[in-house]
Amino acid sequence: MKQLYRTASLGIALVLFTALTPALADSTATVLVNKGLVGVGRIPAAQRDKFGETFGSGSGMAIDTSSWTHDAGTYKGSLWLLPDRGYNVAGTTDYRARVNTIGIEFTPAAPGAAGQEQTEVKATLADTLLLTDDKGADTTGLDPLSDVRAASGDMPMLPVATNGKLALDNEAIVRLPDASMFISDEYGPNIYHFSAEGRLLSATQPPAALVPMRKGKPNFSSDNPGPGAAEPDPKDPDTGRQNNQGLEGMAMTPDGKFLIAVLQSATRQDGGDSASTRQNTRALVYDRSDLAHLKLAHEYVVPLPVFKDAKGKTKIAAQSEIVALSDTSFLMLARDSGNGQGLKGDTSLLRQIFAVDVSAATDIAGGAFDAADKPIAPKGLLDPSVTPARLTPFIDINDNAQLNRFGLHNGAPNDHNNLSEKWEAMSLASVLDPKLPDDYFLFVANDNDFLAQDGFQVGAPYKADDGANVDTMFLVYQVTLPGLAKK
Repeated sequence: MKQLYRTASLGIALVLFTALTPALADSTATVLVNKGLVGVGRIPAAQRDKFGETFGSGSGMAIDTSSWTHDAGTYKGSLWLLPDRGYNVAGTTDYRARVNTIGIEFTPAAPGAAGQEQTEVKATLADTLLLTDDKGADTTGLDPLSDVRAASGDMPMLPVATNGKLALDNEAIVRLPDASMFISDEYGPNIYHFSAEGRLLSATQPPAALVPMRKGKPNFSSDNPGPGAAEPDPKDPDTGRQNNQGLEGMAMTPDGKFLIAVLQSATRQDGGDSASTRQNTRALVYDRSDLAHLKLAHEYVVPLPVFKDAKGKTKIAAQSEIVALSDTSFLMLARDSGNGQGLKGDTSLLRQIFAVDVSAATDIAGGAFDAADKPIAPKGLLDPSVTPARLTPFIDINDNAQLNRFGLHNGAPNDHNNLSEKWEAMSLASVLDPKLPDDYFLFVANDNDFLAQDGFQVGAPYKADDGANVDTMFLVYQVTLPGLAKK
């Protein structure tokens, strides 16, 4: 189904944009509307969790919609924020993977109105749950430089660090009604199913085309060695996911039947060996009827957005998170890198949420392209037999007209109110208004990379470079998503 997406923040503006990006959606029927930014909130960079370690912000987020309530203009509920592998500016550390539970009170500003000093979202850390392997042992954020735990029973081969622990670089989370959770990671790139108590129950390995290979063997290193460790040889995989470009986005369809996971950028053999050719990434759609044995049902090529940098050079953004609207459509957050609060660069050129439609895309699941020796896009050029997904811009996170109403901005001065670099988490909650049955709040959160001046992790204090002190931040947009509640 062809779809049209529009923005209605300061009046209603039609958004059809970017001649540089192919396969943009073009036509009518369902209309998604962005009514604009309606709330902002922060968790201070100095926050520590119940284990006394610096709080890890949001690589992934899931709102508990069953607890979501509305009374007298204020919404209350809980959400889960998933940090990644810990503070790792100088290399990875033995950081134990975890999930943080956040209590939320949200009093939205009216669409188009001025904000109230970034306090619309009041977020309180309520609890922290450690994730363990299938034997109940601690996991680690350390780079799995060369070690692999052999497949056994239903469990596929898994990345392990030199200390023998399961290595996790968590990126996205989906919570199930029984409080168990799916978590996608960067290293594998795998999808893990954890119990409500945080114990690994099962793991799903992607098609061979995505598994990182070095010298003919699986090697899950991301070229981020821990203290005193040597780099992998070679530094980059020969085929499979590129370093630090794993299953960054993942979401459950509204009907609960499918789990969609998207690789952050193209595999090495599909042009992912270069920042200028990494455009054609993949969306994997799994049938989740058997939680212990996810079955790959569909697979599509998703073209990442293309933009020009300040020097006019063509760049390709990576995707950071998705929210599923159906089994053939999802929202996808894509962004540039190297700019924002805490970094030397101050102005981001692309932080944007796109609508992705795969209904007319070629389904490549189970075919020749799932093998590492049959690229879909050698040197970045898409095989002519493959029709990619369609992208349409939906929400521009960098829109200063929106940000300024809440005291925020994109660009100089590079201060506390400049957006940070990594926006990597999204989740939806209903507006709970019978007059607006298709309206939702879209929560978007950053990953602050544990950047703090009084940080503490793995038994030692640290101080982020250049005075960086980056809060966890929530941006909330009111959006209209017709028919979503019926799916």
